Amino acid sequence: MSFYRVIASSFPDLKTKMRSAGILGTPELYVEQSFKGAFFLSLGFSILIFFLSLKFSVSLLLPFFVFIFLFTMFFFLNMKRVDVKIINRAREIDKDVLFAGRFLLVKLNSGKPLLNSIIDASNSYGVASKYFKEIVRDIELGTPMEQALENAYKSTPSKKFKKILFQISNSLKIGVDVTAPLEATLDEITQEQLLEIQRYGKKLNSIVMFYMLIAIVVPSLGITLFSIIASLVALNIDMGVFSFVLGLLFIVQIMFIAVFKSIRPNLNI
Repeated sequence: MSFYRVIASSFPDLKTKMRSAGILGTPELYVEQSFKGAFFLSLGFSILIFFLSLKFSVSLLLPFFVFIFLFTMFFFLNMKRVDVKIINRAREIDKDVLFAGRFLLVKLNSGKPLLNSIIDASNSYGVASKYFKEIVRDIELGTPMEQALENAYKSTPSKKFKKILFQISNSLKIGVDVTAPLEATLDEITQEQLLEIQRYGKKLNSIVMFYMLIAIVVPSLGITLFSIIASLVALNIDMGVFSFVLGLLFIVQIMFIAVFKSIRPNLNI
């Protein structure tokens, strides 16, 4: 058993996560890439610390401990990269899943077989089309349609896309028309997105109020009062103080922009 396989065995769910994240290759290869990347990054920083230690007469054990710390940190960050890809992939699918499902439903209602409808959905416009391409690719490689849908259901990180795949797969298994269950699922997803928009509106009202208070009212009144008091007590204010306040306001603005982006519903309207 190779060294990297031993490490990969300590991450038993890595293979499943890699499939959900769309990362090709084996867990051993992913661990090897993460290991080597962490090694060379930590080695580069450690060499820099080594020369700085020589210059400032610091203990030469410092680069060693820095290497151990950085290697551990970079390695686990690389291993967590798959989780970040899963989250991004789920958000990417959720953004277009309703349009993709509606497109598939239109094709089915027009009389096309399920396989042809999935193929058309894989060639359609939108981000979700490439996830239908994965199902089509499995079918073209000889996997039965039911099994290909089941594999896609297990590997997709999107809960909404899971609902669509579950209804299609379940309808195939019990031998009923897929259009009615699929339409009901799409209506359910639509209601979920409407609720997300309503919750976003409520959150947005509260955050806008805080933004007006913290980023506009308080700085404006604060700087005005501070300038008046400083002139009364003959306090010398140089450009450094105003630069600090300006930088602080810039950071506050960036923080609120990040908050606005983070609470925005992940869907296309």
